[in-house]
Amino acid sequence: MSADASPAATSVGAAIRSAAERLAATSDTARLDAELLMAQALGATRSDLLVRHMRDAEPAGFAALIERRARHEPVAHILGRQEFYGLDLSVTPDTLIPRGDSETLIEAARAWFAARPHPARILDLGTGSGALLLAALSLWPEAEGVALDASEPALAVAGDNAAQLGMGDRVTLRHVDWRQPDWAEGLGRFDLVLCNPPYVETDAELAPSVRDHEPAQALFAGAEGLDDYRILIPALRGLMADGALAILEIGAGQADDVGSLASAAGFAAALHHDLAGRPRALLLT
Repeated sequence: MSADASPAATSVGAAIRSAAERLAATSDTARLDAELLMAQALGATRSDLLVRHMRDAEPAGFAALIERRARHEPVAHILGRQEFYGLDLSVTPDTLIPRGDSETLIEAARAWFAARPHPARILDLGTGSGALLLAALSLWPEAEGVALDASEPALAVAGDNAAQLGMGDRVTLRHVDWRQPDWAEGLGRFDLVLCNPPYVETDAELAPSVRDHEPAQALFAGAEGLDDYRILIPALRGLMADGALAILEIGAGQADDVGSLASAAGFAAALHHDLAGRPRALLLT
């Protein structure tokens, strides 16, 4: 126990165990959540926490962080950041929280371009925090990108992330709503188009941490979850350079429907599965 901890003080390790029990009804990753929030309260990394601080006294402020998580506030919002493809990104309630499943799009792009000329221009449709675009730019340092979003606050987050990662001079931010006519005019053509569009059915049941804390306009896409695909897919050809690739994230059970939309628009489509073996990305050429 550290010198400033009295015998009666709750240790960090005990506080984490208690917090994990408290969060068990809220989160499937209760222990991890508790460790991340404890690291935040200590001003330490999680690895330092586990190695050096487990016998220290519980820090002030930890209980308040756990209370926020118990009310279903996402850990990423409490911390103000989220890791994606090895990048430490700032996140706010104005953007979707980047998720590991979306890294499937980056892996698919990397595999496709492994035996081809690397992309010089990359477009991220609905960029949010900028996660997809910045991950792609981290793979191809010579590339430049355009981050498009209908939300100005989301674009501000993407711009901040680009600057923090030293990519600000490689990213152009475009405030564009693809639900408006002629939205794609003037964007030019790209070697790689990435898109994680809204694809949740309007009446879908979502976890409170998603439903109550992430932006609805980035989640919901009509009764079938297909409204945005119907807008985007027909417009993609005009955004793609010769030999380009477009990759769309798709939701559970949507592979056939989105694939049919792509075929009707004249695309050849191929599926790429995530680590759990689920169809997650649709590659269009």
